[in-house]
Amino acid sequence: MITVEEFRQYGHSFVDWMADYFKEVECLPVKSQVRPGEIFRQIPELPPADSETIDQIMQDFQQIILPGMTHWQSPNFFAYFPANSSYPSVLAEMLTAALGAQCMVWDTSPAAAELEEKMMNWLRQMTGLPGNWSGVIQDTASSATLVAILSAREKYSDFLINETGIHHHKSFRVYCTSETHSSLEKAVKIAGLGKKNLIRVEVDQQLRMRPEDLEQAIENDLKNRKAPLAVVATLGTTSSTAVDPLEPIARICRKYDIWLHIDAALAGTALVLPEYRWMIRGIENADSFVFNPHKWMFTNFDCSAYFVKDREALIRTFEILPEYLKTKSRGMVNDYRDWGIALGRRFRALKLWFVIRNFGVQGIQDRVRLHITLARKLADEIRKQSDFELMNEPQLNSVCFRYRPARVAQDRELDALNEKLLSILNASGKVFLSHTRLNGKYTIRMVTSQTYVQDKHVMMAWDLIRRTASEIT
Repeated sequence: MITVEEFRQYGHSFVDWMADYFKEVECLPVKSQVRPGEIFRQIPELPPADSETIDQIMQDFQQIILPGMTHWQSPNFFAYFPANSSYPSVLAEMLTAALGAQCMVWDTSPAAAELEEKMMNWLRQMTGLPGNWSGVIQDTASSATLVAILSAREKYSDFLINETGIHHHKSFRVYCTSETHSSLEKAVKIAGLGKKNLIRVEVDQQLRMRPEDLEQAIENDLKNRKAPLAVVATLGTTSSTAVDPLEPIARICRKYDIWLHIDAALAGTALVLPEYRWMIRGIENADSFVFNPHKWMFTNFDCSAYFVKDREALIRTFEILPEYLKTKSRGMVNDYRDWGIALGRRFRALKLWFVIRNFGVQGIQDRVRLHITLARKLADEIRKQSDFELMNEPQLNSVCFRYRPARVAQDRELDALNEKLLSILNASGKVFLSHTRLNGKYTIRMVTSQTYVQDKHVMMAWDLIRRTASEIT
């Protein structure tokens, strides 16, 4: 085991390694090239009986672990969604790990609680959310969505379900679309509502919820003595970053007194740009909102910002007070363990504080605008090619397209061809992209919002895509 002086020595060398990693990451294979089980077989079956040196462990890290990592922080990473880190965020994470604080209530670390409250106020101002809403940091948007569904359930039942169980209550209904994130289905099941009570509302050609179909679904359920409980509208769907029309959806929810939760996990960061505030017109009639700074606001995972209109409904849903958690400060401060599922809480606000201060609001806006501009430029390049097609009109930081040479007419053949193209691209290690299906068609997705991505990375990726496509036909 190392001493404090050895810790100092290794700490310096680790920071040097991290700086080199950030400098060189774009030269590494983006997607891990290992085969299933390859890492597992290199790790001994039994733990070591005796102490091993940090030098030995670090050598194995570089030889065994690093080749098995997919490099999400590479500017050549265009898959799934951004899970962005940044230099100030990493530095703050180091401090968080060193402090090792358990931030469940104010008394266990007053600075953590009060910094979190202030960071939620900053984010609310930066994104144009209503000034009377309250915020808390959750671990993920999946947890935040579950928190919203549970809060809606308890508020509807006047908080009786927590006391007596759900079996005496009629069938609740929750509404979303086929494009809504899968975490909602999980939340509905965990909340005891039943998967069959998750109603999928039709989408329009841009894959946005159709408000008229939502209202019809609610009316039908009321006639059948069901209980409409919640609607989840998405700002930036996972597959295509479609934006549900919030304003008419919110009016419908208020008309029928239904909890409206807004999932803006990815796209919420775009609200730092005044020109994208159109996405939240009508939010004053919503009940909860979530977005992830750990996606597009350059803050290490995990850090999910959850806001509610009725903080008392949130707290009444989750508060519990065993003797060992009673404090004299209760009622004067925010004890965030009462604002979500977990008792234990990390000091997540610290890295957010570092990021916002080091980038500045203007710096964050500039980088988000760049990412959107890169997506638009890529879309323009795709439009110029007769053998590629856009699968939707990009609005934010993702571009959905497919290869469509003139000789291939059938969708089944096009699906197979694009799947082959994506497989070859990812196997090259030069880029990493992912896929989805839009309107049933196999679609390649390219997300242009890694923290330090530049125009040259996007254009190099596009050139590689075109060259590879020409070689497989």
